[in-house]
Amino acid sequence: MNNNQAHRTHPARIVALGGGTGLSSVLRGLKEYVARRREERRRLPIADLAAVVTVTDDGGSSGRLRREYRVLPPGDIRNCMVALSKDEDLLSRLFQYRFTTGGDLLGHSFGNIFLTALTQVTGGDFPEAVRLSGQVLAIRGRIFPSTERNVTLEAELENGTIIRGETRISRSPSRIHRLRLVPPHVKPLPEVLDAIHQADLILIGPGSLYTSIIPNLLLSKVKDAILRARATRVYIANLMTQPGETEGYSVADHVRAIYDHTQKGLFDWVVLNRKQVTPRALRRYRAKGSEPVPTSQAELERMGLGCVTGDLLLEDKVVRHDQRRLARLLLDKFVRHEQHSRSN
Repeated sequence: MNNNQAHRTHPARIVALGGGTGLSSVLRGLKEYVARRREERRRLPIADLAAVVTVTDDGGSSGRLRREYRVLPPGDIRNCMVALSKDEDLLSRLFQYRFTTGGDLLGHSFGNIFLTALTQVTGGDFPEAVRLSGQVLAIRGRIFPSTERNVTLEAELENGTIIRGETRISRSPSRIHRLRLVPPHVKPLPEVLDAIHQADLILIGPGSLYTSIIPNLLLSKVKDAILRARATRVYIANLMTQPGETEGYSVADHVRAIYDHTQKGLFDWVVLNRKQVTPRALRRYRAKGSEPVPTSQAELERMGLGCVTGDLLLEDKVVRHDQRRLARLLLDKFVRHEQHSRSN
């Protein structure tokens, strides 16, 4: 485990990496604890919350805008903005509005179009467009694309086939053997490396293993920065396996896949759910080829990882993490506990 954790009595600086709905859920739970003003730091445990978002999406509205305007895919960024917005009121709902008619507008969300237009206005500077959009939504935190280079995800399958593009990879009928970015050796944003360097806590996951989690870590400087970080490094395990990506995977298999693409020892801790899925939801997910991810806690501990468990599952139309419980668990274990132990 990482023994370079800061002796901290001040609010924590947190970096969360990922994409899709998993990252948004983590951010939505943590944003209530972010101190935006100096006087709030006496009662709120987070001084800074930075999201680092995967930019390999090539499907739907994001993919269309990416191809037509050569911008980075805005969808996951948009979702993170809404998750971090102050109260998710009218402006946030506007950003999430999706056109259901209108020819060329059909299927696009307003937020995706807004980010694309603002990128053009700023001379093609997508990270600046993200920053300015965050000001419009008064977000409680900072959001960065992992790189400003337009990259494509490529996978080598176990049967030897090479496929390119996040959408095709997520639908692969064969197990994924290796991922890479095209072009390789892409540079991350300097702000991303700076946020990781300053972090007290680094969170990775939950999210699609091969299309949301690993792509950020394929940037070698991001991986190296996490390995060198003084922060506590935590992997938040997925609740359900994902058809086309992780059938039959345990949590330990997820971690091994990440290590195979990065380096052993990337994580200090794993957060595990201990609440069972109801039989009704289980039948529904099994019909789609998905199962609860086995926690494999003993195996994780043999890999040198600490395990934290909680009742983190929430069932609605889908099985997902309870964002409030997850946020409280993360803060109680890795922020408030650390602050208390260092102050005694």
